[in-house]
Amino acid sequence: MAAPAEIDTGLPGFRLWHQALSATAQAALVAEVMTAIEEAPLYQPTTPGGRPFSVRMSNLGPLGWVSDRAGYRYQPTHPETGRAWPAVPTVLLRLWDDLTGWAAPPDACLVNLYRGPAKMGLHQDRDEADTTAPVLSVSLGDTAVFRIGPAGGGPTRTVRLTSGDVCALTGPARLARHGIDRVLEGSSQVVPGGGRLNLTLRRAR
Repeated sequence: MAAPAEIDTGLPGFRLWHQALSATAQAALVAEVMTAIEEAPLYQPTTPGGRPFSVRMSNLGPLGWVSDRAGYRYQPTHPETGRAWPAVPTVLLRLWDDLTGWAAPPDACLVNLYRGPAKMGLHQDRDEADTTAPVLSVSLGDTAVFRIGPAGGGPTRTVRLTSGDVCALTGPARLARHGIDRVLEGSSQVVPGGGRLNLTLRRAR
């Protein structure tokens, strides 16, 4: 696919492509992901301290990011079913190639479903072996108020991510602090049952 136009975010390394996926492509990808999570059901993880996440999660690809009392980590199997994660959809692998130019393909795709008051506090993606490899994130469904700030601290700012948007953390923004303040419920009908699906592609190992 041809690379979509990139928006200048004003934050070096934080890259954003608005409406990188057409409405048709969004619907097809949502259908593929919903089929995959029938095989790898969404579940509610907990932090190492035992506090439940407000989002429900699953994974696609050889490795999946999980969190529980034992800590944050990547593993090849679903923590509840014990089965291997489903494959990453081809359209996501193409987006990775087209938009990041990274030589190796992603080996993990975290699936987060936000519904109701679900949100994600500021955090850094630093559980990967090589934190120079990009992180690519695809938004589907309801609009999210995304917050991002420098890795070392300082002021943050918000960006609205709508269905079909794709963003990446690269270079100086690879370890940026980021999170989801809230999701604008009912702003999209793309996800069956409502809510927002976020698909995050990473090189875990």
